[in-house]
Amino acid sequence: MRIEKNTVVSLEFELADDSGTLLEKSESPVSYLHGGYDGIFPQVEEELHEKTTGFSCTVVMDPENAFGEIDPNLIRVEPRELFPKEVEVGMRFEGGEGDSEDMLIYTVTDVTPDKVVVDGNHPLAGMKLTFSCTVTGVRPATPEEISHGHIHDEDHHHH
Repeated sequence: MRIEKNTVVSLEFELADDSGTLLEKSESPVSYLHGGYDGIFPQVEEELHEKTTGFSCTVVMDPENAFGEIDPNLIRVEPRELFPKEVEVGMRFEGGEGDSEDMLIYTVTDVTPDKVVVDGNHPLAGMKLTFSCTVTGVRPATPEEISHGHIHDEDHHHH
């Protein structure tokens, strides 16, 4: 079966930075709904379109095609007293702007006695990435998956 809109694609993948350092590797195949549902990087989806099981490819993505450029407006310096006593670099907190419903995950990047620096950018923002994958399966999506815009497992649980 060919990969087309409204098919479920399963693949094994590796994600590396531009120096070749492995950042992530699938332990077992992962699946996504093909056809513009934002289940995979658009550049990878384009490369996989009309391919079949067994197809392998490597796609090099500039930051704007991966996790975006670093947005300096998402790096904030906050008063130390707004955080728990045990705050440390690497901890993550959910936060938003005023009454906005758009919540972000902020990662603590620096802690001093009177301030905490947090970064709301994705940890891989600003990086050129290499995505290598092999297609392990292709199947038609169910009507429910298409209407929900994502895949379900055999028990109809959402992913």
